[in-house]
Amino acid sequence: MAEIEALGGRLTHVRDRIGRIIFGQQEVIDLTLITLLAGGHVLLIGVPGLAKTRLVETLGTVLGLAEKRIQCTPDLMPADILGSEVLEENEQGRRSFRFIPGPVFSQLLMADEINRASPRTQSALLQAMQERRVSVAGHYHALPQPFHVLATQNPLEQEGTYPLPEAQLDRFLMQIDVDYPDRDAERRMMIATTGSADEQAVTVLSPADLQVAQRLVRRVPVSEGVVDGILDLVRRGRPEATDLPEVQRHVAWGPGPRASQALMLAARARAVLDGRLAPSLDDVVALAKPVLRHRMALNFAARADGITLDDIINRLCAPLS
Repeated sequence: MAEIEALGGRLTHVRDRIGRIIFGQQEVIDLTLITLLAGGHVLLIGVPGLAKTRLVETLGTVLGLAEKRIQCTPDLMPADILGSEVLEENEQGRRSFRFIPGPVFSQLLMADEINRASPRTQSALLQAMQERRVSVAGHYHALPQPFHVLATQNPLEQEGTYPLPEAQLDRFLMQIDVDYPDRDAERRMMIATTGSADEQAVTVLSPADLQVAQRLVRRVPVSEGVVDGILDLVRRGRPEATDLPEVQRHVAWGPGPRASQALMLAARARAVLDGRLAPSLDDVVALAKPVLRHRMALNFAARADGITLDDIINRLCAPLS
């Protein structure tokens, strides 16, 4: 209890420092912090200019994480992310290969506009995100700890984008949709960022502090009611197992077991972020959309009927509200 209360106070300071730089996106900030506390990766989706990149840079500074950035383009190659081996010759004339690490060897990796990279390059991140290591020329190389990927994505309707494969989408703990700020927030942002003095991020936590917080999140107790609520929610989203006619008619494939794990960890992390000692069903309902959106797919009948994934998730959450 004392550890959770102490961590809650420090996280309040973290949120405050980030909120001084990122205006009008408090929900996005909270969901991103929840993802990091849960030890996961996050996918930020929104049109350009909504401070997605600035959010990642600010998080790296505030959390004291070593941060690197990849600008994804159609000609980006896997070796540009993972690194490569080069042939070197020493003074005695002996030749050997030396591995030069790529930008993936960081604690906070930002993949900017990830859906502009080709599918081959997108898949280069899959092993890193799942196993926290990469394989180059038959040798494994461990990644720094903690390791998190924060990827930004433009809406698929924009030109020059490739949809992410389902297996890679499932590795993101959350998909966070970033919307435009309200008028007051945009006004404050406009004034604050065009003056002579610009607010700078300061370090509040260290990587070791973040790892301690992640271990604490996994120790937070969860009641049987919340466990059953998560299971009911996820399993009702599968067309083969549900009793909901909307899901049977409109969902092509539903969330797998990784969705249950993500909801469990995220609910614990949300409780810790709020300074509470245990998660509730309200946490599960609040996190259902960012956790499930990218783990479900609608069929043609849903598109024809004008049904969205949010409509389906709302229906799944109705018994828990």
